[in-house]
Amino acid sequence: MRGYARNVTLRLTCSAIALLALTAYQAPEDDSEASAAAPETTSASDVAADGVIHPELWPSFTPPPLAPDVEARIDAILATMTLEQKVGQVIQADSGSVTPEEVREYRLGSVLSGGNSAPGPLPYADTQTWLEAADAYFNASIDPDGVDIAIPIIWGIDAVHGHANLRGAVVFPHNIGLGAMRNPDLIEDIYRVTARELSVSGHDWTFAPTLAVPQDDRWGRTYEGFSEDPAIVASYGDRIVYGLQGRPGTDSFMSTGRVISSAKHYLADGGTENGRDQGNAIISEAELRDIHAAGYLTAVPAGVQTVMASFSSWWDQPMHGNEALLTDVLKDRLGFQGFVVGDWNGHGLIASCTSTDCPDAFNAGMDMYMAPDSWRELYHSTLGHVRSGVISEARLDDAVRRILRVKINSGIFELPAPSARPLAGNADILAAPEHREIARQAVRESLVLLKNANQTLPLEAGLTVLVVGDGADSIAKASGGWTLSWQGGGHENSEFPNGQTILDGIRETVEAAGGTVIHDPDGQSGASADVVIAIYGEDPYAEFQGDRDHLDFVPNGFDTERLSELGADGTPVVSVFLSGRPMWANPEINASDAFVAAWLPGSEGGGIADMLFRSDPGFDFTGRLSYSWPATATGEPLNPGDADYDPLFALGYGLSFGEPDPLGPLPEESGLSARDTAPEGTYYSRGQAIPPWQVSVISGDTSDSSQVLPVELDGIRVGATDRNAQEDSLHVIWNRADTGIRIAAEEAIDLERQANGAMELAFQARAFGNAPALVEVGMGCQSDTPCTATVPIRIVQGNWAEYRISLNCFADAGVDMNAINSAFILNLPADGGEIGISEVRLESDTDAMRTCGNTAN
Repeated sequence: MRGYARNVTLRLTCSAIALLALTAYQAPEDDSEASAAAPETTSASDVAADGVIHPELWPSFTPPPLAPDVEARIDAILATMTLEQKVGQVIQADSGSVTPEEVREYRLGSVLSGGNSAPGPLPYADTQTWLEAADAYFNASIDPDGVDIAIPIIWGIDAVHGHANLRGAVVFPHNIGLGAMRNPDLIEDIYRVTARELSVSGHDWTFAPTLAVPQDDRWGRTYEGFSEDPAIVASYGDRIVYGLQGRPGTDSFMSTGRVISSAKHYLADGGTENGRDQGNAIISEAELRDIHAAGYLTAVPAGVQTVMASFSSWWDQPMHGNEALLTDVLKDRLGFQGFVVGDWNGHGLIASCTSTDCPDAFNAGMDMYMAPDSWRELYHSTLGHVRSGVISEARLDDAVRRILRVKINSGIFELPAPSARPLAGNADILAAPEHREIARQAVRESLVLLKNANQTLPLEAGLTVLVVGDGADSIAKASGGWTLSWQGGGHENSEFPNGQTILDGIRETVEAAGGTVIHDPDGQSGASADVVIAIYGEDPYAEFQGDRDHLDFVPNGFDTERLSELGADGTPVVSVFLSGRPMWANPEINASDAFVAAWLPGSEGGGIADMLFRSDPGFDFTGRLSYSWPATATGEPLNPGDADYDPLFALGYGLSFGEPDPLGPLPEESGLSARDTAPEGTYYSRGQAIPPWQVSVISGDTSDSSQVLPVELDGIRVGATDRNAQEDSLHVIWNRADTGIRIAAEEAIDLERQANGAMELAFQARAFGNAPALVEVGMGCQSDTPCTATVPIRIVQGNWAEYRISLNCFADAGVDMNAINSAFILNLPADGGEIGISEVRLESDTDAMRTCGNTAN
């Protein structure tokens, strides 16, 4: 099973997890009378890896008794609701696709704002803009016209490392760094602050915490997981829920400044084959339970109000439709009393479903569809299924009861409009001194010192310091994805008015001690200095688009070959490495005297300076790896208990000040071939097709796939032309119809995830001469029936321009995205023309705008 079948009894056993959950559930400040009982102890070999769930082998929790007054109130509300209202309650729409008037008309239960769906022209918004939108949706939902009872909506958002879609909010380190600090008390404080800042903008609900236990670091969401070790995740699950919601049974629960929490993504999102987002976990039930459920076994007893289903599958069963896990285990065995919400159109991944029609997910135990842009059609199909009996009224009432229970528990029925609530609109709360200090402490504790030759660190603050690298003066790069926008990146420092860059943090410390900072991003100035601090790493990314085939760090905004040159005269070089996962960076480690894994530290760059210069004698590097660090770049799963576990730095590794550093020169052979390092999703680059893709020239029924240019057929000639380098592009001249080119492969590939992940077919093009060229660009699939779709593209004359087409355009036109064997089709018109084509690839749709032709970017 490609490294997944390992001895999970070396990790955290089922009974140990149950004990952790029991301890958390019976914390002194929680006066609930719940009890937990561990199941009979089983080993991995006791549970067949056959895709069948055995609920009796999972921990069993007895939840606290339901509050009689709450349940009576729910009964009274249900008795007055129409069928249409009940169906509305189980639908959640995205704020970019629903108006307040539609919330009123359909009586929707919830609105969310996706990573790029803030009100206004930007993917994020300021406090006032959020509150105006929140008021509009809330007031629409409680409008009593036409109903016996109006039920307020709850508004959800992904505040996964602070309220990072709110201008001015604190951006905390991503979870991968928070796992390295191993501090449950601080994690509770971080999420308490997050809840307070969410209250400023009028939000009721955050889709956090992520309780994934990533086992393959090639996954693009690795940084959203606290650790590959389930014990670390379990130690945080309850404390995060307490931070967001308060403790059940106390006055803190859902009090002012608290928000609804959502544990996600249930289940095994971090256990898919090859670390693929929306992928398939081919693992035993024991591993599913003992590793991937660890965080839920503490979060559920802590009273988490919602759980989000995972995009992923287990043994080819999509989690959105897995009744055994959603109902038999989560609700019945673990005693979960809240409601299950889906992920972004995740119900549509079930084979029997589409995004607009999916009774199977609901019948399996999902209580609220997350239907961002499909909500209207889904509402009508779901209403029809209830009327026909496909969905029973009892199942509908159970889902609505759960939703109402959470809403009543949250106090939403008694609250005024969002702008009139306590804390709302109070800009002084955003990045308050306490909040920033908590974030700065988290930065300090999350840093892991991997190399410290000759005790290079700590540095003297009064030195002349040369700061290089593109991460030094960029809060966006230091914060990663899910920061101001879904994929993050591209945001100026001015968009973080309460943040501090790493560079400014260093300046503040050094200049206060009488030293000098020279900022030279490219490291080309030749300036003389006492020490070089290089800050560089991965560019921002988020789910799916961050998936990788390997873990080789490829320098981007800063050429790390400069490190050796900068240190050639004996000047110490300190690397601060920004990344969302451990990466093979042996050349960079070798070229550095000290190497700090800083992960994605967020908006408090001063925390980096605190540690590099030890600005307080009490500071020390206490961060320890929460993920194993790879010895090669190949990227296979690397976790304790694997038979071939051989990391460069093991789980738990990290140096402290003064500790001997045994690290010698590291090998610089990555283990990758040239084909391995070709960018994923690139079909034609630098003048050549990327294997296994080939360029074919088409004329009528004739084709020529020779890779030696020029190729000339009747009516078409394809040669080479220059864009950025000699002959790095295709030069196409034609004078008849039925001509074109194809970039195709013998074996089909699956691009369904890419289509669902807002990816685009991108290419560079230009028309030669004095007129534009109207061509057709498309994709095709491997099928017995015609399976090709094209869109018209107007290639403008003059300079090269980038053109993008959403993969959804092809999917909507009937192309089977599971079986693409023609990744780029160019059909040429009868009137002839001359164009250039270059750099054909897949790219992320950073604007989240669907483009179906006639557009150049």
